[in-house]
Amino acid sequence: MKLKKVVVVDGCRTPFLRSGSNYMDLMSYQLGQYAIKGLLTKTGLSPESVDQVIMGTVISNVKTSNVARESAITAGIPNTIPCHTVTQACISANRAISSGCLEIMSGRADVVIAGGVDNTSDTPINFRKAMQKKLFKAQKLRGLGDSLKFLFSLRPSDFLPERPKVAEYSTNRVMGEDCDIMAARFQVSREAQDEYAVRSHQLAAQAHEDGHLPEEMCEVALPPKFKPIDKDNGIRGDTSLEKVKRLRPAFDRKFGTLTAANSSFLTDGAAAVLLMSEEKAKSLGLTPKAEVVDFVFTGQDLNDELLLGPTYAVSEILKRNNLSLDDFDVIEFHEAFAGQILANVNALASDDFAKTYLGRDKAVGKINMDKFNRWGGSLSIGHPFGATGARLVTTTANRLHHENGNLGLLAACAAGAHGHAMIIKRYTA
Repeated sequence: MKLKKVVVVDGCRTPFLRSGSNYMDLMSYQLGQYAIKGLLTKTGLSPESVDQVIMGTVISNVKTSNVARESAITAGIPNTIPCHTVTQACISANRAISSGCLEIMSGRADVVIAGGVDNTSDTPINFRKAMQKKLFKAQKLRGLGDSLKFLFSLRPSDFLPERPKVAEYSTNRVMGEDCDIMAARFQVSREAQDEYAVRSHQLAAQAHEDGHLPEEMCEVALPPKFKPIDKDNGIRGDTSLEKVKRLRPAFDRKFGTLTAANSSFLTDGAAAVLLMSEEKAKSLGLTPKAEVVDFVFTGQDLNDELLLGPTYAVSEILKRNNLSLDDFDVIEFHEAFAGQILANVNALASDDFAKTYLGRDKAVGKINMDKFNRWGGSLSIGHPFGATGARLVTTTANRLHHENGNLGLLAACAAGAHGHAMIIKRYTA
């Protein structure tokens, strides 16, 4: 069976906001709704033309466990269109987009909206197990006697909630602790991390000023005042090395090099891309921005390779396509931490790492930083766990056009020691 060519028509996202700010009163599906509706408006696509909606998420609300469904219906997608939700930590949107690509390649769909959403401000907070068991059994209470017996069984400690923690389940380490270890392993200094963080913020501020980031976004106006939100609120264009140098380590207080400034922050937001078969795009009179060439997912050791996914995924996808890093005009990596970015850059350029872990005779290659994350990244723009992958695809496609490039490479790490890489090509009819 001949596989259909998949194209990226366009992408759209909400402004990415710091957790606990303007999206505090929203549920995740509402942010997803804005992204999908914005995408439909931007492209002029009729909702009836959509075959499937696939969204990624990490922090699932039990009321909307299939957040793709609620996001799509409230955005105006007909209820006859199937929707499903996927989760793979920080590459959840990447997984959603790749799943959409496979649906189109196989001929099972022609038009797919894929992306992701997370609202960390709406994180479900659980009671501890003892209280959960009591509340579960309380469903069977009958009469006043049972109710009084239940009330007298409660203790003050039962009401203590479980504090949310972004930790790897199997190791119980938060990701920042793993990154501190990795930064030390690859000899990434505190100064280098701070310099990279400042770079990210300054480039993002310039990209917003130049209109590149607003091009990706839809405006969000929330009741009752409906004041427009049209900018990512985590970007600090006035930051400097002098300012960030003053911050203390955030994870390993004694020996660590990671701080609040060189780590991504908790973020709320949603993003979506419109995928089509090339034939369908032509029949609808739409001009795609990019063609999806290939994508891979990898898994690594959870103990000491948690954030090395980009290195493994990039190595694999380059082998599969007989390409080198020099063949790409645009490179976009998810910035979980400055230390994570620089460790992966070092690993890709290391002959020893390539021979020992990647099955190569020599290093994958050295990244040309003039091509790398030129409009900022997750450190500055923000990182809604389930949405970042869709932002990466949109940004890569847009940069290819603005910079007159041909090939784009994007990659990301994820909890669970996963990696992802995708190659897209600027579309030419």
